[in-house]
Amino acid sequence: MRFLRLARITYVVWRHGLDEIAATGAAATLGTRSSLALARLLRLGRRLNSPRGERLREALESLGPIFVKFGQVLSTRRDLLPADVADELARLQDRVPPFPGEMAIAEIERGLGRPLADVYAEFDATPVASASIAQVHFARLHDGRPVAVKVLRPGMADIIERDLSLLRTFGGLLTRVSADARRLRPLEVIAEFDKYLNDELDLIREGANANQLRRNFAGSPLLRVPEMYWDACAVNVLTMERMHGIPIGRMTEMRDAGIDLKKLSREGVEIFFTQVFRHGFFHADMHPGNILVGGPGPDFNRYIALDFGIVGTLSEFDKNYLAQNFLAFFRRDYRRVAELHVESGWVPRRTRIEELESAVRACCEPFFDRPLKEISLGLVLMRLFQASRRFDVEIQPQLVLLQKTLLNIEGLGRQLDPDLDLWVTAKPFLERWMIERIGPAALKDRLEREATQWAQTLPQIPRLLHAALARRAAGPDPMPEWAQALVTETRQTRRWLSVAAGALVVLATVAVGLLAMVVMHSTH
Repeated sequence: MRFLRLARITYVVWRHGLDEIAATGAAATLGTRSSLALARLLRLGRRLNSPRGERLREALESLGPIFVKFGQVLSTRRDLLPADVADELARLQDRVPPFPGEMAIAEIERGLGRPLADVYAEFDATPVASASIAQVHFARLHDGRPVAVKVLRPGMADIIERDLSLLRTFGGLLTRVSADARRLRPLEVIAEFDKYLNDELDLIREGANANQLRRNFAGSPLLRVPEMYWDACAVNVLTMERMHGIPIGRMTEMRDAGIDLKKLSREGVEIFFTQVFRHGFFHADMHPGNILVGGPGPDFNRYIALDFGIVGTLSEFDKNYLAQNFLAFFRRDYRRVAELHVESGWVPRRTRIEELESAVRACCEPFFDRPLKEISLGLVLMRLFQASRRFDVEIQPQLVLLQKTLLNIEGLGRQLDPDLDLWVTAKPFLERWMIERIGPAALKDRLEREATQWAQTLPQIPRLLHAALARRAAGPDPMPEWAQALVTETRQTRRWLSVAAGALVVLATVAVGLLAMVVMHSTH
């Protein structure tokens, strides 16, 4: 079976002319004359007039759903791929024939460990949607609630591991014979793809992602996330609230329903920046197939998110770095962008700020010469990633996901409203967020978060100080690990006490000033 699959892949590679990459790369190894002979032999009279990106897309489509999914993930790595190839791979559609309803029922019963009738009062064996990893059926629980049931394709784990193994083999061969392939780092991309697929094979993980997003937007009029029904969920089965809405790609249908597309486009941008900068947790697969818009009813003109298999997370450091970078872009402060790269540690300390500043300026200035509504923030970020590679920057995976999501949101927003100005929409949000991060409210929040730690640490200070003084008096003997930890804790406590004392001084000064103003006012 493995040999037949390998033979099939080899034939598709030959038929679509993808072997030219290997033949080109072999030139350095075999010499020009030998490599030309190899190329002519491999072409065998084929006429390959289509662009390389189109040939690659067609080859992946003919190899099946796992390779289609790989092409979709590969299309997000615009920091690595030529633009023409990335654009063509972005056109890959994940539509595959459904598997029989009887197999879906058997998978559900195997996953939940009980008969279907014990879980659902009604179950439609005809799927309503089918993709490479899973398909969806409508059903009804015994309490009358309508649900959507997502079921993994049977045997997917074995199929994925077989194809991933072959992909790793091809990736290793390409890195040996082609300098271009080495630059694209195929083994790294395959490892990233492996992670995405394994995440998508665990539907409990997807349900947990949905729950987190639902909590983050609880009470928000912007985004609706379906509820998960955990009693009917397993690794291979996910039962969720059935959502009703219009697929966001159907513009005419939304207009007929009275939906405000301009408002929708602005709110999409707000949802994105809220997820990234307030929550640090964002839906990273926001293509039109995963988004509905509520029609007449309680969810009217509201986004409805579906499919939570791929999410991105950002640390406080990432959020601060990105917000400051975006604001520096808005202000065309390229030196600050360069300094942020060095401060983040993503560029070696030896990097000359002036050189990096010049590279960033070359990336951004061509965009700023256009009308604001024509500027793509996602493309600016992509160009920055590409330029940064000259300076040995390793782009963080979460930022690649972010850039891919930003491109999706930006494209979707402009499809809804061609005049959408992402920069004007985003700038006030970022500036307001930065003020909240460094203003009095932010200080209060941090003090409240740390208060629980102070309650434990403050009573230990006398003992920790006595232990430290005793060790110093005893001489320079090396301290055991537990003692070093205590000293570190003491230093951290001292820093926090200094911060608290400084905050109290500031508050006291403000209070005295206000009191003086009141006294002066009363005397007048």
